[in-house]
Amino acid sequence: DNWAFLYAQRLALKQELPLHVCFCLVPKFLDATIRHYGFMLKGLQEVAEECAELNIPFHLLLGYAKDVLPTFVVEHGVGGLVTDFCPLHLPRQWVEDVRERLPEDVPFAQVDAHNIVPCWVASPKQEYSARTIRGKIHAQLPEFLTEFPPIIRHPYPPSCPAEPIAWEACYSSLQVDRTVKEVEWATPGTAAGLAVLQSFIAERLKSFGSHRNDPNKAALSNLSPWFHFGQVSTQRAILEVQKHRGKYKESVDAFVEEAVVRRELAENFCYYNENYNSVQGAYNWAQTTLKLHAKDKRPFLYELQELEQGTTHDPLWNAAQLQMVQEGKMHGFLRMYWAKKILEWTRSPEEALQFAIYLNDRYELDGRDPNGYVGKLQDGGAGWRVFDGQGCSCLWSICGIHDQGWAERAIFGKIRYMNYAGCKRKFDVGQFERRYAPH
Repeated sequence: DNWAFLYAQRLALKQELPLHVCFCLVPKFLDATIRHYGFMLKGLQEVAEECAELNIPFHLLLGYAKDVLPTFVVEHGVGGLVTDFCPLHLPRQWVEDVRERLPEDVPFAQVDAHNIVPCWVASPKQEYSARTIRGKIHAQLPEFLTEFPPIIRHPYPPSCPAEPIAWEACYSSLQVDRTVKEVEWATPGTAAGLAVLQSFIAERLKSFGSHRNDPNKAALSNLSPWFHFGQVSTQRAILEVQKHRGKYKESVDAFVEEAVVRRELAENFCYYNENYNSVQGAYNWAQTTLKLHAKDKRPFLYELQELEQGTTHDPLWNAAQLQMVQEGKMHGFLRMYWAKKILEWTRSPEEALQFAIYLNDRYELDGRDPNGYVGKLQDGGAGWRVFDGQGCSCLWSICGIHDQGWAERAIFGKIRYMNYAGCKRKFDVGQFERRYAPH
């Protein structure tokens, strides 16, 4: 279920050439820990096994792509290179670095394999909100939301096989923080991810429309770790979920809105806004209102360590933080509350954003993702419609991205406010607090 892979095989078949798959394993990526690297490596092991069955060698290259990939291309006489797309600064820089170092006669193509409507096709500019991008995406879904053609067993074998991969040695050699442990509830790899998708459809989809705001109810898909690491395609999830529209129309429509429109809105923002991870990326009204209230007295001030350990005065916030630390995934509704309180309890919007992104990227299995910076939640009149996707929506919560101005108040200015009493009206706060009480 990967359009980049499918395109690469089509090129190889046309030229009657072997096909190679390379993954460049970098020693460090943003605030990723062994929790993230372990999930990724175990998923790649499954990919390598699938490739072997398809007569396609899988190469794990250790180092930055610019250092290892051009050499591989020359040594193997590679005739063309196809890569995936990510709108974040670092992966875009990697692509640029490889492009500069490739031999001139080797064509290089990039395929947006993880969005359904490719990012640069969905819109040629930064969109203001879901309202402005929704029509553009829906108009193009008939062309792009199609069944995947199969990858076939490749008929042209490579002249030299891939070197065997010492997975355990790779895992041991990683220079990453091992104090953030891997999680037990999420088994890495495509097979496990597709099993989660099937359990969502069979058990939780029926209540997704009505109960996804409630952190005490099992109504979410929980698929974001597999989406983030490319182990399950969002397009596959939509194709499967849509088969049940007749039975669960409200839930299916809500899932499509969130997994397609909201998700691709976040990609659009990161692709077209250089400052997607800073207050400078916010709209002018939001920057102005935050500046006006930057010196407002905070009711509490917490250091990063106190936030990380979940030792604030607020038991609900602490429980949400501990859920993220322990399970690598915080409930979507609480992600908003969590980030907004960081704005209220730190010295400045800049510090709030820095802390929120750090904690999100360090503990969330789906951190370091466009949806972590700007995943937006939808106000559905009857209550919040929670984005069951990725990341903690840091810029949405703290800087009002894809939102509107609200009644002015201390600290927040016109940024949308949330409080403990509001959460109590939405769900049984005590029940959630008891579940994640500190040991």
